[in-house]
Amino acid sequence: MATVSTSASRLIDGFGEVTIRPVRPDRDVEVIHDWVTRERSRFWGMRDADRERVHEIYAYLDSLSTHHAYLVHRDGRPVALFQTYEPAADPVGRCYEVRPGDFGVHLLIGPPDGGTEPGFTGVLLDAFLAFVLADPTRLRIVAEPDARNTRAVDRLARAGFVPGPQIDLPDKRAQLMFLDRVAPGH
Repeated sequence: MATVSTSASRLIDGFGEVTIRPVRPDRDVEVIHDWVTRERSRFWGMRDADRERVHEIYAYLDSLSTHHAYLVHRDGRPVALFQTYEPAADPVGRCYEVRPGDFGVHLLIGPPDGGTEPGFTGVLLDAFLAFVLADPTRLRIVAEPDARNTRAVDRLARAGFVPGPQIDLPDKRAQLMFLDRVAPGH
């Protein structure tokens, strides 16, 4: 079982304070339900979920030692939902050869307030990757966005992820993406 940091906060020049903390299903269900049921979140796979179902899913995730959900705040306002998982304990692990040190991630950016902000997703993704890679046992980050979600695939590629094969998961055809930890001095 991987150890999980309970929360992290860092000030990013020109952006604000980014805080990453575990989801509290009872407290966070309203914001998560609002986000995951929007058309823009169709690839998250929860568009038709009612509030109770969303609560049930995140309470279940909260009970696991291998899967974790985090709400990300910018200057105190929720802006993103990140999830992590150990691929060997997830359906994705049956679709590729899991290596020691593999660690899976999902990212959902909340709806923008008053329009888009250039660089917003990249800053949040960088902050989350720094949070995940703070654990030196995580040697390779694995993502598997819906293969039709070209925006997510492109965004991950810009962050340094390399495409792997497409795989069939129970709820989607996914594009595997991998990001190797860079060794110091390279």
